[in-house]
Formats: sequence, C-alpha cells, structure tokens
Amino acid sequence: MPGVHLFQRACRLILLAAVMIVACESPPPPPAVPTLDDILRNGEITVITRNNGQCYYLYRGEKRGFEYDLAQLFADELGVRLNVKIADSWEGMIPSLMDGEGHFIAAAMTITPRRRQQIAFSRGYLAVRQHIIVHRSNTQVRKVKDLNGRRVHVRRGTSYQERLEQLRDFGLNVEIVTYPDIPTEELIRMVAESEIETTIADTNIAQRNRRYYPRAIVADSISDLEQLGWAVHPDATSLLHRINQFFAKIKKNGKFEEIYNRYHEGVDAFDYVDLNTFHRRLETRLPRYRKLIETTADRYGFDWRLIAAQIYQESHFNPAAKSHAGAYGLMQLTKTVARKFNVKHILNPRENVKAGVQHLKDLYDHFDQAIGDDRLFIALAAYNVGQGHIWDAKNLARQMNLDPNKWDSLKQTLPLLSYSKYLQVCKIRLLPRTRAGHLYPADIGIL
Repeated sequence: MPGVHLFQRACRLILLAAVMIVACESPPPPPAVPTLDDILRNGEITVITRNNGQCYYLYRGEKRGFEYDLAQLFADELGVRLNVKIADSWEGMIPSLMDGEGHFIAAAMTITPRRRQQIAFSRGYLAVRQHIIVHRSNTQVRKVKDLNGRRVHVRRGTSYQERLEQLRDFGLNVEIVTYPDIPTEELIRMVAESEIETTIADTNIAQRNRRYYPRAIVADSISDLEQLGWAVHPDATSLLHRINQFFAKIKKNGKFEEIYNRYHEGVDAFDYVDLNTFHRRLETRLPRYRKLIETTADRYGFDWRLIAAQIYQESHFNPAAKSHAGAYGLMQLTKTVARKFNVKHILNPRENVKAGVQHLKDLYDHFDQAIGDDRLFIALAAYNVGQGHIWDAKNLARQMNLDPNKWDSLKQTLPLLSYSKYLQVCKIRLLPRTRAGHLYPADIGIL
C-alpha cells in the first residue's frame, strides 16, 4: 500500500521538522538584573525572606523580625519602599532571587562556599557557630565525637547539612535526617519534648530558643566561627556595594546593636531552674486566670500575653502574694493604686487584675511622647518603679544628651538614680513641668 507508506513518511518528516524547529529556537533570555539605579528610579526594593521568629512575622498586624527591621532600615536609607517576598521554602529563596522575584535575600543565611557558587554575599554582619542541641537528660552527647553512630535531624539545604556532610567525609559516622522545610525552632522543640535526639542550630537561634524550651540544651559547636550575610544576584554589584556600606554605617552608629538588642537582648542569661518553674506554672496556674486576663487585656487594648507575662513577673500567678514593699495580689497593687481604682478586696483576682491593667493603661497614656515599643517599655517600667523615678530618669537622660523618650536611654539612666549625686540633680534642677505649668512631684506615691 504505497499510499499508506507515503502518508507515514510524511508524518515522520513533519514530526522531525517540528522537533528541529523547537531545537533551533533560542532559549529565553535570563531575567535582567535590576541595578541600584533601577531600584532608586522605581522607588521600591524587594527582600526575599522567610516567615519565622528570626526573619519576619506579623504581631498584632505589625511587621516584625530582626531581618525585616534591618531590611526596612536599608530601604529607608535608600529612600524607597520595601516589599516583602516570602519564599515558599528555605531552598526556594536562591532560585527566587535568580529568577528576579526579589533584589536581595535577608534570612539569617550563613555564608558558605557552596552558596557562593550561586550567589554573591555581603560582608558578614553577625558571627555564629553551629551548636549541637540535645535534651538535658542526654548526657552521652556533648561534643562532635559523640555524634558518631547517632542520628542528627536538620532542615534540608541548610549550612547544618553541609557541615554534617563535611564531618561525615572526614570519617564521622553520622546519619543525617533531613526535612524539606521545617524551622530550626521546631526541631529544637522536638528535641525538648524527646521526639528526636539531636539537632543543630546557630548560636543566635539556639540561645534565643532555650528560653522557650529549657529542656533543650546548647552543647558543643560543630563548626568554626561563621558569618551570616545578605545575598544578591552575582551581577548586582552596585547593590552589593551599597549593602556593605549600609552595614558598615549601622555598625558604627549603633543602629545595628539597637535592632539586635530588640530581639536578642539578654539571651546569654539563662537560669534553668527559673525557666523550668516558669513553664511549669504556665501549665498549672495560668489556665485558671487566662480568660480573666484575655478579657481585661482586650478591654484596655493590650496583648493578653503581655499581661500574663507581667503577672508572672509580679506574683508567679499567686493571688495571695504579698511583697515586703506593701504590694498585693496577682499584679502586686499598692494600696494607693487600689484606692485610685476603687478596689474593695485587693486580693480578689478579678479586682486586682482589672485595677492593675487600668493602672498600666494610665501610665501608657501618660507617657505619650514616646512611641511604639518605647512607650510600652516605659509604661511597664513606671508600673514597676513609679512615675517619679521615670521622670527622674528622663531628666537625667536630657542632661546626658540622650533621647528621654527612648527606652534605651532610660535603661542607662535608671540605674544611676541609686547614686545620690544624680538623684539630687534630677530632683532639684531638672523637675519637668506639666502642661499647666506645675512641677511634677518627685514621687507620686505609686510604686
């Protein structure tokens, strides 16, 4: 059947021609790499990051996170708007950058030789080591050699996996169990609850999370000192230069330290007994007062977790607590504050919490020249030491050319009030005046 053969031959020729046409087509050009001039001209810059406690998260509708705050400060430095691109996975950040979906990565990413083959890093802005994380009861694993014959659980694609693979190449018999996309914080929780034996975490993550999971301890490091850095496309040289200038500037003027302390201050301090007590009382005592705290906090515009933390600090959720300074109940009310808010039974949890939160709200409203977290921290400090001492500390801050409406300033001046020479300067020479022109009293009787 010559007709059939001719038809089949024609079909083959058509198919071959189609394949050749496809093969001859030029591949799509790679996306153009925006220059710094393009970013400035367009008025916006996009950061690629991850949604976690270290990088970026939402708190009561506000954007927060150590990496986010740094990125926002960088955008402000450039005079452009910051857009946030949340990568679908940890491993997806570099491909997202190379595909032009963002201008830089800010995600607590360790600078490693393997990653340098794909992307360009800024100079390091934070030094870390990789630490072994094990349960407190596990006394057999403390050093690198103790990992021999053990399983270690890490997120796939991390510097932790790279380092463990290096150690295995050097002869360490370690089984590396990887997870496609799981926060290091979750793996630390799993260690603390004995779901897995061992994980690895950078210094900053390990220290911060041991407060939440005190049963997970930070053991020996498995790496030398490493650096975290921001990453850009290898061709984005002008942007990389500007990022390096930015970090040099904020390291010099103290802004980096200010942002770091916002999220990491005090992480070096660790008291296992105290933290274990804290977690135990959250489980046993908080539930009976949680509804009361939630309702009262919401009524006065506070996060209920803040009020719960304050109550723990004041009384450890003990409604019958009494201090040597004459403060009572869950929120340690003085009799002066109790009278102000018409408290009939100072040890009654409902009356005590309501008056305590009202008092905090009054203090928050009073220090209205401060903004954001500074205002909240100043109000909390005033609740603890009294308005009079806060005004003394503010006056001393002015004398020292510090901003009296910044909590960082008052942290420096409040301890100085224990020295009489500073206290006399505050009370005699620098008493502020109210809007009506009257002097504020040095002590208004509220502890």
